[in-house]
Amino acid sequence: MTVAQRRFEDQAVLVTGAASGIGFATVERLATEGASIVCDDRDVDGARAAADAATELGAEAFSLECDVGDELAATSTVRTAVERLGRLDVLVNMAGILVCEHTDQTSLETWENVLRVNLTGTFLMCREAIPHLLETQGNIVNAASTAALSGHPWFAAYASSKGGVLLLTRSIAVEYATRGIRANAVAPGGITTPMTEGIDLPSEGIDWNLLGRMAPIDQFRGPETVASVIAFLASDDAAHVNGEHVRCDGGTLS
Repeated sequence: MTVAQRRFEDQAVLVTGAASGIGFATVERLATEGASIVCDDRDVDGARAAADAATELGAEAFSLECDVGDELAATSTVRTAVERLGRLDVLVNMAGILVCEHTDQTSLETWENVLRVNLTGTFLMCREAIPHLLETQGNIVNAASTAALSGHPWFAAYASSKGGVLLLTRSIAVEYATRGIRANAVAPGGITTPMTEGIDLPSEGIDWNLLGRMAPIDQFRGPETVASVIAFLASDDAAHVNGEHVRCDGGTLS
C-alpha cells in the first residue's frame, strides 16, 4: 500500500469490526493518512492487533471490546472513544456477521442475530456518534454489500440486514445534511476476508451456477481495495458525496 496523502491529520476515527478483514485494512489505511483511531471489535486480541498496527504506522490508536448490537456496549464505546481522543470526526461501521443457509431452514434466532449485529449494531453506533459528529461536522461510512443490491441466494438474513443498512445510511444522510453530517456506504463484493473465506455453505441443495452470479468478473481482491474507497468517502475529497453507496465488486453487478 502506497499512500502519499495525509487527509486525516488531527481527525479522530472510530472503526468497528477492526479486528480483521475490511475493518483492519481500514485502520491501516487511515493510520497511514494521519488519523487517530479507536479500534473496536468483540475480538479483543484482534482489536488490539489493529491498534498496534496503527501505532507502528505512526498513529495514535487504542482498542476497545464491543458487541455493537448491545445498546449499553455501543453507548460506552462511543463515550470512551470521545473521552480518549477528545472528539469524533469519522465513524466507520464495518462490524458484521455472515450466515449462509437455505431460507426455509433459517431459525428465528439466526435471523434475529444477523439483524442485531449488522443492522441494529450499525444503528446504535450511528445514534451514539451523531451528537459528536454534529460538533465536528463529521461523517459516517457504513458497510452495505452487493447483497443489498441484488438477489443473493442462501443469504436472506445477511442481504436483508445490508439492505437495511443502505436505507439507514440514506435516511441519516438526508436528515442531517443541512446540519453538516454526511453518511455514505460502501458495497463490497468479491473481497477475500476471513469472514468470506469462512462461509459455511449448506451441505445439500446448492446450485453453483447461482453462486457464480456473485463472483467478480476479473478476480477476487483483498480488503485494502475497499479500505481505499472508505478513505475517500470519509475524506474531504468526498465533500459533495452524501447518501451514496459505492460498489467495490470487480464488476459483479455491472
